[in-house]
Formats: sequence, structure tokens, C-alpha cells
Amino acid sequence: MTIHRINPCKRWSDVTIFNGIANFVEVPESDTSADITGQVEQIFAQVEQRLASIGSDKSRILSTTIYITDFANLSALNDVWDEWFPEGCAPSRACVKAELADPEFLVEMVFTAAAGEQFSSSSLQII
Repeated sequence: MTIHRINPCKRWSDVTIFNGIANFVEVPESDTSADITGQVEQIFAQVEQRLASIGSDKSRILSTTIYITDFANLSALNDVWDEWFPEGCAPSRACVKAELADPEFLVEMVFTAAAGEQFSSSSLQII
């Protein structure tokens, strides 16, 4: 089966899809000076765009690993999380306290999601 790599570069791909399952990572890209609420909202906006680009949406997220720099921010993160996911669609999740590569990042998230049907065929080319 084909591995689909979207926007690959030497160090990473924006999305890697295998057998209809997409994997990708998001960090706050537009305003790293924002508080945890702002950074999580940025990530979720990016996730919606990323999912749309692979024919998917947030209801098809299977799991998320959250890396957070301070558990004091967990309650605010959970508030945005609870508001963003439709009822009954929350994925499995893990939340880990970690030091992130950019000291301005308060959060980083790793997503696994079901991609759209166009990515389930093994005949597609690497993008």
C-alpha cells in the first residue's frame, strides 16, 4: 500500500497517510505570544484546515496526544477542547507535561484521523 506524504520536506511531512489513516502534528503558528486558550484555538483552526485538505473533519479524529508545558493550563485547554468537539465525537486522548522545542509554545498536539475516501486507494501518487 502507498504511503501518502503531503508537503514533505527533509525533516517532516505536513500529513502522512497510510491505509486511510492520517497522522499530523500541530503547533500554534500565527501567535505564539497568545495564552493557552489562544494557542489551542489556533491549533484547532489549523486542524480544521488540515482535515479539510484530506477530505476529513474533526468528527473523524481517532486520537490526540497533547503535550502541554504546564498542567496549570489544563483546565483552560479542556474548556476549548470541550467546546470544539461535537457531542459524542471526542477521540481517545493522552495529555503529557513536556518541554517543547520552542519555549513560546504552551501546547503541541499530535493527531490521528480517518482520511477521506480519496486516500484509501493504494493507487494514489505521493503528493
